[in-house]
Amino acid sequence: MNFRSVPAPSSASMGSMMAFGAMSCVQLGLAASIVLADNIGSGAVAWLRLAWAAVILVLIARPWKLKFTQNTLLICALLGLATAGMTVSFMKSVETIPLGTASALEFMGPLAVAIIQGRGSARWWAVIAALGVLGLTEPWHGAVDLTGVLYALGGAVCWAVYVLLTQRAGDAVDGVGALAVSMPVAAIAATFMVGPVVLEALDMQTLIIGVGLALLLPVIPFSLEIFALRRLTTAAFGTLMCLEPAIAMTVGLLILHQVPRPAAMVGIALVILAGIGATRTGQRLPKNIVSPTVKPLAGLAEDHSQPR
Repeated sequence: MNFRSVPAPSSASMGSMMAFGAMSCVQLGLAASIVLADNIGSGAVAWLRLAWAAVILVLIARPWKLKFTQNTLLICALLGLATAGMTVSFMKSVETIPLGTASALEFMGPLAVAIIQGRGSARWWAVIAALGVLGLTEPWHGAVDLTGVLYALGGAVCWAVYVLLTQRAGDAVDGVGALAVSMPVAAIAATFMVGPVVLEALDMQTLIIGVGLALLLPVIPFSLEIFALRRLTTAAFGTLMCLEPAIAMTVGLLILHQVPRPAAMVGIALVILAGIGATRTGQRLPKNIVSPTVKPLAGLAEDHSQPR
């Protein structure tokens, strides 16, 4: 076999595979978090993941050796606040609503990004995805817990901000340098959000489990998302995230035994269709990193949401 004849994956294809890997890790991590939350509470699980993620990323990236500009640090700090809000809000939402429903509602955040910033066919794929989300949430039944819905929608706002800031941070900082700053900020913010009493629910075994959870969510998926956003537009990335509720529903069925309704199955088909469309139209030309650590932010105000 002539291996030279095998074409290399395109930038958009690589970005799509990274995004899919990130979503799979997220949902598996969330399922494991829900099981652990039955013992120590959702707030404690959210804090545990963020705290260990901060430790791991700081040890890997060693941010004190990087040269950050003031604007870079501000972006990373805001990214950390969005990460904390997204993590805590979602864990609160799955206390009262199914994993697939919570994921679909939280998905409204990146979907809004896709609709607002999308151009041409990207917006049409976002419309199809929106119909799929309606099928997944089935708002006409009116049986979903309102508190859980509000928490999920709060997570949606944080997720939209997270998508925008992650691309800016990924363009400015090479590797996981941005996460090494944003994740400690997220851990500190989560401490204020859930309170120091969360430490009373932790023991040595739980702390060890927390290391695995932190790797599964958020260290691996968030790192993959940063690299994916270097290859996709924010509009295409947001549309591709339509796959997340479908993955969440599958994980909820197989692991948490949450059986979906028929309308939700139709929603799965629609979001998969939108995801396929996003992979065909979502390539983002990779940006050149000037230094091996941090890229100057002279062009920060420029629109990085479309290919150059």
